[in-house]
Amino acid sequence: MRRIAIPLTVAVASVATGLVPAVSQAGAAASQGTIRWEKCPPEISPIPLPEGMECGTVKVPLDYRKPAGRTIDIAISRLPSKKPDKRRGVLLTNPGGPSPGQNYPAFLVATGLPQSVRDSYDVIGMDPRGMGRSTPVTCDLTLKQQEAGNVPPYARNAADVTKRAAEVKQIAKQCAASKTAWMLPHVSTANTARDMDQVRVALGESKISFAGASWGTHLGAVYTTLFPERSDRIVLDSNVGPDGWDYPNDRLFARGFADRFPDFAKYAAANHREYGLGRTPAQVTAKYFELAARLDKKPLPTIDGSSFRLLTLVFMYGAQQLPTLAGIWRAVDANQPLPVPDIGTPQNMENLVSARYYMICNDSRWPRTVREYQRNVEIDRVRYPMFGAAGANVQPCAYWPAPTEPPVRITDRGPSNVLMVQNLRDPATPLVGAQKLLRAFGNRATMVTADQGGHGVYPMGRNQCAKHAVTAFLTTGDRPDRSYHCSAEAEPR
Repeated sequence: MRRIAIPLTVAVASVATGLVPAVSQAGAAASQGTIRWEKCPPEISPIPLPEGMECGTVKVPLDYRKPAGRTIDIAISRLPSKKPDKRRGVLLTNPGGPSPGQNYPAFLVATGLPQSVRDSYDVIGMDPRGMGRSTPVTCDLTLKQQEAGNVPPYARNAADVTKRAAEVKQIAKQCAASKTAWMLPHVSTANTARDMDQVRVALGESKISFAGASWGTHLGAVYTTLFPERSDRIVLDSNVGPDGWDYPNDRLFARGFADRFPDFAKYAAANHREYGLGRTPAQVTAKYFELAARLDKKPLPTIDGSSFRLLTLVFMYGAQQLPTLAGIWRAVDANQPLPVPDIGTPQNMENLVSARYYMICNDSRWPRTVREYQRNVEIDRVRYPMFGAAGANVQPCAYWPAPTEPPVRITDRGPSNVLMVQNLRDPATPLVGAQKLLRAFGNRATMVTADQGGHGVYPMGRNQCAKHAVTAFLTTGDRPDRSYHCSAEAEPR
């Protein structure tokens, strides 16, 4: 899960112990001082790159059980600190997704990363293995298969689950038969964490700090579990549970939707004169079910019931997107063209969707029978009627080969150097998952919660209390001794 909401063509793609031994520095593919830094190509980012940002490549083992064997490329970036006297080290970052992150330092700067943090660290971006400018993978997905994305479609009935199962079974078959199938067993969160440690070696650092959002919180949790002694200050923002993106996590989309929707209903009701969606939150909620049912029976050329529900989810990611969402609803209600902003499509959507399947499906075992998905869809349709029949639907992971290693189990072993930040009403990574991760970390972590909705706290969130906690931790090491809550702050209409 990436924390930036996006239009339909992109949105449908958006949204453990018994470990392989860690490679010693002597046997690693990376070595200190081997990165050749160059000016970053502007096409890696839809927003302007900050002055001084540079890009390079690190060689890492394909299979960490064979450190002297075949290698792959990991694309990284660096936004250097300009204050040597204040520089603490490096801050490796991840935007979630799983998505390419070489351009993420540019996003952080554009959304308000404090200068004090930029002075304290070289900010490092990284494309996880298999995606972006790192050695890429493919499933040879058609345009229609790319739109299947990593959030399942809403299943109206058992037949929809059966139909979806046939589609994702074909996707899994294509992934296993593609020209990059030699990489398939090795694209995982654990191996991506090991790649991070190879980046640390290549940068010549004894430790790294980390700031990760959404799926990136799982990557950070896995890294600091595998390499606790090499972890400096770890910030996890908008957290998935301790087991990462497995099937139970997929089902949490329904919980996140239910947690966040009242914020939108309140906004739409307060602006009924403009949008005409209902004078009360209850009327706006009824309008949701009305529009979804109408589109199920008679889809419009650009949207059906399933994509309407998905658009509602992704446009609840940020407070600034609620007006756009209300405008979409108004257009659907009037059978008019959708006012979805065009922010572009990733350069290689096929690689983005394929690499997400590689990563997520390799991390854990998923249920194997269609009947189980059908049963869970019906359960979640009742429990969470707004989105439950989507979150519980089947993914290609149901037909994936067994993982090559057990999941990394997050525990309380290691230094107390993890700060978690979390919105109370996150549509993509709900609070319940963060609470499970906090319990798994034990005394290693404390969590600051913010009484606000949306996906992402730092640095773009409006809650200054929660943002201050992150900045203080990264720049001074001052981490709360215990978890605490930041009250709501007024958001501009």
